[in-house]
Amino acid sequence: MWELFPSLRAVCVGPLGPVADAPAPRALLPGSFNPLHHGHTQLAAIAAARLGVAVHFELSVANVDKPELPRDEAERRAAQFAGLAPVWLTRAATFGAKADLFPGAAFVLGWDTAVRVIDPRYYGSEPARDNALRKLRDLGCTLVVGGRLDVAGVFRVWDGAGVADEFASLFVSLTEADFRADVSSTLLRRNV
Repeated sequence: MWELFPSLRAVCVGPLGPVADAPAPRALLPGSFNPLHHGHTQLAAIAAARLGVAVHFELSVANVDKPELPRDEAERRAAQFAGLAPVWLTRAATFGAKADLFPGAAFVLGWDTAVRVIDPRYYGSEPARDNALRKLRDLGCTLVVGGRLDVAGVFRVWDGAGVADEFASLFVSLTEADFRADVSSTLLRRNV
């Protein structure tokens, strides 16, 4: 599988292994999955029920905030999905790059990631951020946002604060009653 990856933009690994010519998913939950945990799988299940489509997972070996994953680490993380669900390995570090790969897809994410999506610092300026959000909108993508604990330990759900009306339709908020799983990969790694 990995030897094909440098020439491909995305590789689907199904529950039983790599899938040749897999149709593009209509919904994906991107993450680093270090480790995969029940919060990821529960959020995917809730979003699938809400959207009426299966939610696949996406693991990008490139990340805006972190170094590129080495091959063995990417393979280890992808192996967590064996027998569970399809995972797409990509080099799409930004949501704009993900939208290029999966136009029309719904991307399922946590509140903390949605806050970063609208933060101009990740784009260099507000106009660049707005252009990136327009790209998502123009490619027919949506962002389904599940709640997360913030750094102060307060559970936060997406309320649209900080996003211009022009982009409000990009976001679909899940309420706390829809989804709450107070777990994080970072905390799981610390407790090992």
